[in-house]
Amino acid sequence: MPKKQTNQRPKTGAEIRQAFLDYFEEQRHTIVPSMSLVPGKDPTLLFTNSGMVQFKEVFLGTDTRPYTRVADSQKCMRVAGKHNDLDDVGRDDIHHTLFEMLGNWSFGDYYKKEAITWAWDFLTNVCGLPKDKLYATCFEDEQGIVPRDDEAAEIWKGQPGFDPTHQLFFGRKDNFWEMAEVGPCGPDSEIHIDRGADACDKKGTPNHVCAVNGDCQRFLEIWNLVFIQYQRTSPTDLKPLPKMHVDTGMGLDRLVSLMQGVDSNYQTDLFTPIIATIQKMTKHTDAEREANWTPYRVIADHSRAAAFLIADGVIPGNNGRNYVCRMIIRRAARFGQKIGFHEPFLAQVIETVIDEYSDSYPELKKNRHAILKTVTDEERRFRHTVDTGVANLESILAELVAHDQKELSGSVTFELYATYGLPFEITRDIARERNISVDEKGFHDAMESHRLASGAGQAMGEMGGADVEVYTHLLSELQKEGALSEVDYDPYGSLEVEENVLALIGGGKRVKTAKLGDKVEVVIARTPFYIEMGGQVSDTGVIAHYLNEKSNEPTWEIRVDNVSRPAAGIIIHNGEVVLGTPKENDRVWAMVDDERRWDIMRNHTATHLLHAELRYVLGDHVRQAGSLVAPDRLRFDFMHQGMLTQEEMTTISRNVNSAVLANHQVHTKFKSRDEAIKEGAMALFGEKYGDTVRTIRIGDPNAFSYELCGGTHVGQTADIGPFIITSEGSVGAGIRRVEAVTGRAALELIQQRLGKMDNVAAYLGTTTDEVDRKVLSTLDELQNAHKEIARLERELAKHNFEKSLTQIKEVQGVKALIVNVGNVNGDILREMTDWFRQRVPSGVAVLGAVADGKPQLIACVTDDLVKRGLDAGKIVKTISKVVGGGGGGKPTLAQAGGKDASKLNEALGMVEGLVVELLK
Repeated sequence: MPKKQTNQRPKTGAEIRQAFLDYFEEQRHTIVPSMSLVPGKDPTLLFTNSGMVQFKEVFLGTDTRPYTRVADSQKCMRVAGKHNDLDDVGRDDIHHTLFEMLGNWSFGDYYKKEAITWAWDFLTNVCGLPKDKLYATCFEDEQGIVPRDDEAAEIWKGQPGFDPTHQLFFGRKDNFWEMAEVGPCGPDSEIHIDRGADACDKKGTPNHVCAVNGDCQRFLEIWNLVFIQYQRTSPTDLKPLPKMHVDTGMGLDRLVSLMQGVDSNYQTDLFTPIIATIQKMTKHTDAEREANWTPYRVIADHSRAAAFLIADGVIPGNNGRNYVCRMIIRRAARFGQKIGFHEPFLAQVIETVIDEYSDSYPELKKNRHAILKTVTDEERRFRHTVDTGVANLESILAELVAHDQKELSGSVTFELYATYGLPFEITRDIARERNISVDEKGFHDAMESHRLASGAGQAMGEMGGADVEVYTHLLSELQKEGALSEVDYDPYGSLEVEENVLALIGGGKRVKTAKLGDKVEVVIARTPFYIEMGGQVSDTGVIAHYLNEKSNEPTWEIRVDNVSRPAAGIIIHNGEVVLGTPKENDRVWAMVDDERRWDIMRNHTATHLLHAELRYVLGDHVRQAGSLVAPDRLRFDFMHQGMLTQEEMTTISRNVNSAVLANHQVHTKFKSRDEAIKEGAMALFGEKYGDTVRTIRIGDPNAFSYELCGGTHVGQTADIGPFIITSEGSVGAGIRRVEAVTGRAALELIQQRLGKMDNVAAYLGTTTDEVDRKVLSTLDELQNAHKEIARLERELAKHNFEKSLTQIKEVQGVKALIVNVGNVNGDILREMTDWFRQRVPSGVAVLGAVADGKPQLIACVTDDLVKRGLDAGKIVKTISKVVGGGGGGKPTLAQAGGKDASKLNEALGMVEGLVVELLK
C-alpha cells in the first residue's frame, strides 16, 4: 500500500480522478467528457460498459477523430450480458453496478511501449503504489492459435523497479479482452497489486493458495491495458484491424481504495458520504451499520446508479434499460426495508449522490428534480405491491423446501415479476436466503415469450433519403444560370406568392415540360409552404399558371402533396400534374391550402398550451418525447410514470380551454439561442437549434408558455377554438401519449357525440338528461338476468346429472360413471365431480361436455381407488389425444380440452378399458 505521510492527507477521489486526467494531458492526450450511459449508436450494448464504447467506430476504421490520443473518466454500467457484476454487489467490497473507468487511448498513434511505460509511471510515481507489490500479466493462448504477447512481456521487464518474477502469463479467459460477442478485441496486460496476506478471504480453506487471478481478495486487479488488433465477427473468426490501437481501463473506485489505504471501495470518500447519509437516517450505531453492511452497500451502490441512469434519460419500466433502472431502485428499496425504511427514502440518499458528483457530472444537478421524483414514484409503486409479492414468493419457497426442491422455476419467477413487480434479482436474493437457486435462463425465456406475444421488439423498416447529389447539382446549375442563389423560405407570411418556375424534375431528371398525371418536383425562388419539422407536417396546396391577371381558371395546375429540403439551399415541391401542361419559366402562383394550414396552426399552438399544462399539473419532470401536429389532430408524447387520473385529465383539458378563451396573444420573435434560454425558453426534445432561434411566447405580460419553435401558429389563442382530449395512454416504458383535436375537428366531434347521445336516448326511451340513469338501470337488469340464467343452467345441469347416475356401471368391481353431459361450461363440469363424490363414496367418473363448440373432459377418482392404481391424470391424458387436445392433473382430479368435438364419444368409449388396465 502507499506509504501514509503524517504531514499530508490522502487525496480525495475527485483529486485522484483529476490527477489521472492531468497526467495524460501532459502526455499530449485530449481530455474528453464522459459519454452517456446509453450508447445511442450501438444496438449491441444495453449500456456503456467500458470507456472504449464511444471510440468503437474508430477502432473499426469506420470513423475518425480530430485527435489520435485521448483520455477520460467514463461512467459505466455492468448489469447485463457478458459484463454483469450485479450479483456480486453487496456481497463483496469491490463490485458495483455503476462505476467510473479511467482510460487512455491511442488510435494508431502509440502502442504497447508507451502504454505500459505511462501506466507504470502513473501508478508508482504519481499514485505512490509500491513497486514490489505490483504484478503484470500477459497473454499466452492456451489454444496455440494467437501468438504469445512476448512484446509486452519484454517491455514490462524494462520498467524501473519492476520485479521480473512478478510477470505472469494467462490465457483467453484472463488476458484476451472483448467488449461484446462481436467487435474489437485483442491481448491485454493486466496490472495487479498484492494487498498482503491479511486481505485473503479464504484463510482456512483446504488447499487454498493465494495467487494472481486466484479466488481470494489478496491480489487485486487495478488496470487493464488492452492492445486492440483484431475485429471479432463471430465466435471463431478474428480479423486484423487496419490500425493497432490502445485501450486502457482502470476502475477509479479500486484505485481510490488503494490510495486512501482502505480495504473496501465503500470505505472511500466516493461512498462514505452516501453511507453516512444512510446511517444518519437509520440512526444506527457504527456496530449496527457493520452488522447490516450488505444492505448499506446495496443501497449506496444502487442509489448512485439510479441517479446517473435517470440523468441520462433512463426511467423505470418493464424492458431493457428501463427494466434495469426499475430493478436497481426496487432492489435498493427492498434492502432498505431490511434496515428499517418503510417509507420512500432513496431520494434523500440520492441528494447526497448529486451533491458529491455534480462537479464532475453536471447532468446530475441539471436533472435533480426529475431524478428525485422518478425514484420516489418508483419506490411508492413498489411498496404498493411488494408485500403481496414477497408473501407469495415466501409461500412458494416454503412449498419447495417442504418437498426438498432446490430450484425455483423461471416461469414462476417471471410470473412474480409480471404480477407483483418483483424483479428477478430480488426474487433471487430472497430465494438465496433459503438456499434455493433460481432458473435465470427460464426467467429470461419467459420474459422474451411475453415480449413477443405482446407485440414488442418488432424490427424497424429500412429508411431511405433523397439523392443529395441530384439536388446539389441542380442548385449549382440554377446558380450558374443566375436564376437562384438559394430558395427564400418564408412560411410565416403570406400563404401565396407569385414566382417563375425555375426547374421541373420528372423521373429524377430536369425536364422542360410535363403532362397530365406526371409526378413532378417544382423549384421556385421563394415559397410560403412549410417543410415538415418539429412534429408539424408539411403544407399542401397548388402551383398554378394563369393566362393573365383577369383569368379565373388556370391553364395548368400541379397539386402539391409535400414539400422538402433535400439539400442545403434548395426546396422541392412534390406533386402531380392535375391540369394542362406545365413548363419551365412559366409565371405561377404558389398557394398553400389555407384552410388546412389554419387547422395545423390551431393544433400547434394548442400543443404548446398542452405542454405547459402537463408540466403545471403533473410537475416539471414532464419532458417532451415527441409530437405530431397534423390538420386533423395533435399528438404529444411526454416522460411521465403512470397513467393520468380522470381528475388530472379534466384539469388539463379545462385549463387549456381556459387559456383559449382568455385569448392570449401569441408572440413570435427571432433572437440568439443563449438569450432565449437565459430568459427561460424551453428547448424541446430531439430538436436541433442554430445560434439564432425563433421563440413562441403565449401570454402577456407573463408568459403562459415560452418555447423555441420553428412551427406556424395562430395570432391569439381564441383562434384555436374548442380543445378536446381524445385519448391518453402509454407508448413505452415511462412515456405517455395524449391525443387531442381542436377547431373544426373538435366541433365535428362534439356534433357526432351529441348526435349519438340523442340516438341512445331514443333507443332507451328516455331523454338525454336521463341517459346515464337509464343505462345503469338497464345494466343492473341485464346483470340480474345473467345471474338467473346461470342459476337455471346449474339447476338443469344438476337435474340431468342426477338422471345420468342411472348409467353407473361396475368395472372390475369399481363403480364407474362414463357419460357425455352435453352443453355445460367448465365451472359446472368441475362441480359435477363434487356431486359425484357426494353420491358415490367409492368410484370413478369421467365426464365429457361441449362448450362453445370445444370438447372438454374431466375425470375424478376417489382416494381409495387411487391406492389401487386408478389415476385421473393418466386417464385424461390418454383420451384427450383423441379429441386433439391435452391436459392432466392429479390422480384424484384431472381435466383437458380439445379441438374436435365430433370425437368426444369415441374418447369416452376408451375409458372402460383404461380402468381395467390401471386396476391390473
